[in-house]
Amino acid sequence: MIKNVRRAPDLFGNTGAPRDLDEDAASQKRAIYETMSSRGKKYVDKMGYETWDPFQDPKDPLDIRTDVTKRTARQLVARFLQETTPADGGGNAYSQGVLECALGIVNKDDKCKGIFEFCIWYEQLLRREGHSDHESPL
Repeated sequence: MIKNVRRAPDLFGNTGAPRDLDEDAASQKRAIYETMSSRGKKYVDKMGYETWDPFQDPKDPLDIRTDVTKRTARQLVARFLQETTPADGGGNAYSQGVLECALGIVNKDDKCKGIFEFCIWYEQLLRREGHSDHESPL
């Protein structure tokens, strides 16, 4: 056997230490090994039968991104559209804009942060100048 072989780091968290198996799991492991092709057996033999673990743990789900309120972009959009009704009924472009902003908020996008801060500033400007009683400027 070759010594001092440099191996790539294990990205999946396998420690390489063999798992303690009960008799039933050990017999299942042997049965799996026996039904493998010669190429598969060669792979297992190369890593070592004792360290080989055919019983993989389930993978963690993808990171589901949320904002500070623990809502996803889809949840934010649905709630916004439920609670607000634009004067002209909205439309496809309106919904797309809402979705883009929600995704930007959840992903902490600088572009969206700039748009958000500008909108707050602009609303404050309108109120300071006495335009708060009128409709949206758009």
